[in-house]
Amino acid sequence: MRDSVMVVGGGMMGSGIAAVSALAGNPTILVESSSSACEKCPERVDGVLAELERYELISPEERLQAMARMRFEESYEDLCGEVFFVIEAIVEKLEAKQALFADLDARLPQEVPIVSNTSGLRITEITSLVRHPERTATAHFWFPAHLVPLVEVVMSESTSPDIASWVVDTLKAWGKAPVLVRRDLPGQLANRILQAVIREASNIVEIGLASPEDVDTAVKMGMGIRLPVWGPLEHVDAVGVDLCNAVQNTVLPGISDSHEANATFKKLVADGNLGYKTGKGFYDWKVKDMTALATLRNEFIVHALKKIKPRK
Repeated sequence: MRDSVMVVGGGMMGSGIAAVSALAGNPTILVESSSSACEKCPERVDGVLAELERYELISPEERLQAMARMRFEESYEDLCGEVFFVIEAIVEKLEAKQALFADLDARLPQEVPIVSNTSGLRITEITSLVRHPERTATAHFWFPAHLVPLVEVVMSESTSPDIASWVVDTLKAWGKAPVLVRRDLPGQLANRILQAVIREASNIVEIGLASPEDVDTAVKMGMGIRLPVWGPLEHVDAVGVDLCNAVQNTVLPGISDSHEANATFKKLVADGNLGYKTGKGFYDWKVKDMTALATLRNEFIVHALKKIKPRK
């Protein structure tokens, strides 16, 4: 009987996605090929559920029920007869994903959808070795997957519209907010918008218009604070297309249109200042507290989730 969801890859993203699936009522198999990593998966998934319970997004009973629906395995070869949906969440390396998709495609019946959680690779390239690309798509959960509602469902030229619609409907039933991206372009949807923001934010620092702190404050305390309920195109309609047209004609000529990272980025990389992981980037992370910032981020997301619901 095909009643299970299979998530392949037991890292932070895979564990979060598996928790979301189990909370939606699905028997869920989390596959992690490394035995040492697989041993850590139950604790990782329960940690995700514990955080949701702590924030009062689920009850203690729901946490226990979700864990009861979970299975943890080191291989999937003998499990393909049990699953109706497969989500790949392994390392972000093209060759590894291509090999996995080719093997899954050979083992699973043609009607079983296979999706990738890739954030930066194109599903067209990932599925270049499969025989049935029509049942594949990207389903990019945003981090942290158990808190952020957005999932970008990206179609390749080969993706069946029926499969894309099924994935969108399934994710809605799981309580997520999927968006359908009709072309397989680099950056999917939200990352294209985010990278445009980062490009201009770093450009502002580079030309000396404002400090990194003031750039982030302007985004967080200005447009960013209203974005959960006030999207950019809703903003255009609210203030008037004619006004925004005039503003664009005035402002856009002075905004960076670079097609590569600017000199500030390149210097940070060349100097080994790679951000939090090296202790310094735009900020000095020996002074700035990442743990406190990440906690505040999650608390803010939770507060927003309690106020707004993903559209049905």
